[in-house]
Amino acid sequence: MELRKDPITRSWVMTGDDLADGVPRPETVCRFCPDSPNRTQVIAAAPNAVSWSAQSVVHPTPLYHIEGEPGRRGDGIYDRMSSVGAHEVLVENPRHDRQLWHASDEEIGQFLRLASERILDLKRDPRVKYVSLFKDHGPNAGQEFAHPTSQLTATMFVPRRVLYELRAGREYFQAKERCVFCDILAQEERQATRVIEAHGDYVALGPYAPRVPYETWIIPRNHDASFERTGLSKPGLRTNLAALLRRTLQRVRALTEGFHLVLHTSPNSLHPSKTLGYWKTIDDDYHWHIEIMPVIAAKARSYTFKEVYYSPVSSETAVKQLREARIDG
Repeated sequence: MELRKDPITRSWVMTGDDLADGVPRPETVCRFCPDSPNRTQVIAAAPNAVSWSAQSVVHPTPLYHIEGEPGRRGDGIYDRMSSVGAHEVLVENPRHDRQLWHASDEEIGQFLRLASERILDLKRDPRVKYVSLFKDHGPNAGQEFAHPTSQLTATMFVPRRVLYELRAGREYFQAKERCVFCDILAQEERQATRVIEAHGDYVALGPYAPRVPYETWIIPRNHDASFERTGLSKPGLRTNLAALLRRTLQRVRALTEGFHLVLHTSPNSLHPSKTLGYWKTIDDDYHWHIEIMPVIAAKARSYTFKEVYYSPVSSETAVKQLREARIDG
């Protein structure tokens, strides 16, 4: 497998002829449970009073491999490089039935702490440009494992969606000397029509222009470009954010089973690009956040048309339903 860049959209695409090798084989015993005979190599763990509450392990069929160099090279007008990077599975809980929306706030906090540590550790590699944390849940969302897991990928490029945010954030700051995310949050809290819930320094809201029905963002009130910096320095991320994440996922799952959850954090500013300018002002103009994209099976074909998103449910209606959704507390 290798990475190829679309010169028009600037998207990197992984492609090749060995796709079958990357498809997980059905397992009769869960490899992520503590007593599994097929345990995967552990990279790091978040300890608790008994054993461990969350672990990072090597992905059994990784898309990216840590060994080697990306070898970015030209192919006429095109760009290509090897799939060098890292691919880890974050085991959220040792219990097979303990998804984030069922877990305690302390367990979720340990998971968030481990995620922060792993992102920071991967960013110490000067080759790495970005680290993505994501969770796909539900058969229509491409869920890979039955055990409660999220995944981390460290890549030699910044994903296109994040680049869009970096460009918009920088341009907004240059014009107004303010963070666009901070201004969005201030307006949403002032109007209070799209705020789902606030807990401590964190707010869950429906974006003004949703890409899919019930799209939800979780944003910290305190400005910080880096999730991992917040996670390792502010205990509130592991208490208030843990509670809000749990409750928000309960609300989403009251309306649909499947969702994509993606953390948007800053690119690797430990080793800034010598050519791109985004890293120079990023602490001022970028703001980390979590995006949750529910998967509504009946509307799956109507989401996009030539990159114009279609959401048959407005943010205001979606937020009203999410507020009223029954949750455990």
